[in-house]
Amino acid sequence: PTIRLLVDKQKAALVGLSGSLIGQALKNAYNGLDVSTYREKDEEFDITVQLPEEYRRNTDTLNNLLIATPQGNLIPLSTIARFEYTGSLGRIVRINNERVVTVKANVNEDMIPGPVARAEAEKALKKIILPPGYHLKFTGEEEHQKESEEFLSKSFMVALFLVTLILISQFNSVGQSFIIMTSVLLSMGGAFLGMTLFKMSFGIIMTGVGIISLAGVVVNNGIVLVDYINQLRQRGWSVQDAVVAGGCTRLRPVILTAITTILGLIPMVTGISYDFHTMQISWASESSQWWYSMAMAVIFGLLFATCLTLFVVPVLYSLIHSIKQTVPVYWNRLHEAYWRLFDRIFE
Repeated sequence: PTIRLLVDKQKAALVGLSGSLIGQALKNAYNGLDVSTYREKDEEFDITVQLPEEYRRNTDTLNNLLIATPQGNLIPLSTIARFEYTGSLGRIVRINNERVVTVKANVNEDMIPGPVARAEAEKALKKIILPPGYHLKFTGEEEHQKESEEFLSKSFMVALFLVTLILISQFNSVGQSFIIMTSVLLSMGGAFLGMTLFKMSFGIIMTGVGIISLAGVVVNNGIVLVDYINQLRQRGWSVQDAVVAGGCTRLRPVILTAITTILGLIPMVTGISYDFHTMQISWASESSQWWYSMAMAVIFGLLFATCLTLFVVPVLYSLIHSIKQTVPVYWNRLHEAYWRLFDRIFE
């Protein structure tokens, strides 16, 4: 319930009052006016002047309320304004200077939040005819999810760029850097495959962080393998022999590195931890639900990439070397055929 004050501007102007002066007088009477401060030892208390509680709860007070004019006279508020009883909103919220009404809802347990829930909500809201000037906008969790997606996408691209830049500077070869970076794509495939097999939902934040961390972890296997193949070639080995010997020699360190990393993430997945304060093993940790999706993405991505890197990297290394050897031959043949055709045309 609301009491609306309708000021007669002509009568108010005759006594020198404006809408702002009348509103300020009502604000001082009902909300109070801080006039001073009372200090007792180290504490301070505001001194507020306002109408007593029984008068502020009585609507008849408005009719008898006296307003001071600029000339110093006191006139009743009822002589320059009238009141009417109406209804109003309990609170007005504005975002970007627009009045906003927020409707919140929870998602059922059998429904996946995000795009699925939004699609169902859009179907229901299409049946509602909005008046002119009104529009709907989905915010809340979905808006935060989009912001997280944009941030993680940019972070992933920056991570790939930095890793590629370092690889090119170290190997002095774009082709070999491309070979090593294929392990990142393999790790992403492994992460998505693992979540599909275990019917896990894709957590934007933690799963995204796990995939980004894979970009810097899985390249180690490719670096170890390609670097050793280059060393064998510098010793005079052929490409085929260097690739085979490099894969056999680096098989054990590559597998051991992946296994130790995966075993280090097992406690995070299972929720097993050790409390050093009480010297007891905790078999169920609340934080494991938060880290579970990230650990699973890293485990399956690293496992899948490690297994395929041992086959894909040597094959790509040999393939790129064959292309480098074959392209100049075809280029020379094409160049000779071009000049022969050119000579025949101008004979």
